[in-house]
Amino acid sequence: MNSLMARGSLLDEIFRDVSPGFYVTPLHGDPLPDPVQIKIDLKENDLAYTVHAELPGVSKEDIHVSVDRGTVLLRAEVKQQDVQTQDDKVLRSERYFGSIARSFQLPLEIDQSQAKARFDNGLLTLTLPKKQGSHAQHLKIE
Repeated sequence: MNSLMARGSLLDEIFRDVSPGFYVTPLHGDPLPDPVQIKIDLKENDLAYTVHAELPGVSKEDIHVSVDRGTVLLRAEVKQQDVQTQDDKVLRSERYFGSIARSFQLPLEIDQSQAKARFDNGLLTLTLPKKQGSHAQHLKIE
């Protein structure tokens, strides 16, 4: 079972189809990212894993990465604000806040002391060196 919950339910979708005028679409057009929208690319070589995670619209200060042995947890706070004014009279002000998270398990333990993270233009890059001496054990089938 997927541990990431979707924000909407089937009943919400049915009601939206029956009475579309009841729901107001955000005027700025960017809904909050869904947890499954943290797209990752995972690469491996003999020494390390490299993870590229897309986190557009998130600031570096709102990203949290933790590594525990072979488990990687990515978490981000999403803050979107849209304000339009005309002659100091606020005509509309919208705020969207939420958090997204994604975790995954790597086959080998990570050397946490050598792990590095870099964030540039919405792309988080993790370099996760493999722990020395932690090799996958292959069992002989009898």
